[in-house]
Amino acid sequence: MKKIIFMTAAILVVTGWQCSKVDQSLTLKESVELSTARINTALDKIADSKGYTLLSVTEDGTKTEGIDGFRDSIELELIAGVYDFKPGTDKPRNLYFPIRLFLKTNDSDKLIVNMPEKLAFHPKYLHFCDRADSALKNNFSISASKYHFYYNWWNNSDYELIADFSLNSEDIGSLEMFSAWNSETEGNQSNNFTFPEGYTITKSVETGDTVTMVFALSLNEETLLRESISFTGDGFKRKEKQYILSVGNVDIKRTTGIDSIEVFLDGVLQKKAGAKIIDNDDYNSSICHKRDILLTFDDGTTENLSDLISPSKEILKSLSKFLGEMYFSKHIVDYIAFSIYYNNH
Repeated sequence: MKKIIFMTAAILVVTGWQCSKVDQSLTLKESVELSTARINTALDKIADSKGYTLLSVTEDGTKTEGIDGFRDSIELELIAGVYDFKPGTDKPRNLYFPIRLFLKTNDSDKLIVNMPEKLAFHPKYLHFCDRADSALKNNFSISASKYHFYYNWWNNSDYELIADFSLNSEDIGSLEMFSAWNSETEGNQSNNFTFPEGYTITKSVETGDTVTMVFALSLNEETLLRESISFTGDGFKRKEKQYILSVGNVDIKRTTGIDSIEVFLDGVLQKKAGAKIIDNDDYNSSICHKRDILLTFDDGTTENLSDLISPSKEILKSLSKFLGEMYFSKHIVDYIAFSIYYNNH
């Protein structure tokens, strides 16, 4: 018996060593091709998900006056509870939220809202409510464990939202948002959305003497794609200080003071490899907007990054756009929070 256990353990050790050796023996070209294939797979799965549909919500047909003109503070405890979509017939108390849309059915330390999916995926039906929609099934749910909205007349603001979303009792993703601004141009912001499969997309910006913008795609804790751009100035005066693009275990870096663009594989500088950043003379470039990377591998062959991720590049661009706009949080979550607040206080 001990001999069998010993033999089994030995086989597992050798197998693990061989797998590790295979991973470590990948060339730069093989690593890039493997990593971009994983990115394409991830984006295909994301594009087919309900979470992606949620993020793609637009402001078409919505009304924004009640939110854009809000200058006050709403904390989670002011609106916490379990609410079901059930339009009321009470006398209007607010110009922008003329009828009660949600009926509180239970107490909770969270904001839990149950509503028809039609209203979640098409905000105009929420903003211009048809009481006949109350006959629809409340099969879409929002569960917010954190909510804070503050805005004043001097454009100082801070915002936080942590929420899970489900459709027909199935998880479709979770959202985390945080922002704090001292003015329209000074502050920081971070938005990320995690899909049930473990994929997370993140977009953030930090201002100061140097502005740093990050866009990333990860699977659990593993980075699949990450772009970081640090710059000073604005508009045509923008001057890039540092650019780092990570594609799996490959890093492409351009830094002020270094003559060439460096390429790293697992943190090791690839002296025979090279890269060229193609911007099309656009000062506001990123891989989601007019920027491409021409890679030269150890064997002298070249490949454009845009070609490697071409099957899903448009999905990548749309995710960057959605995370920047975040219409869903504004026209659904915030609108619901304001509706509950104005009709209960």
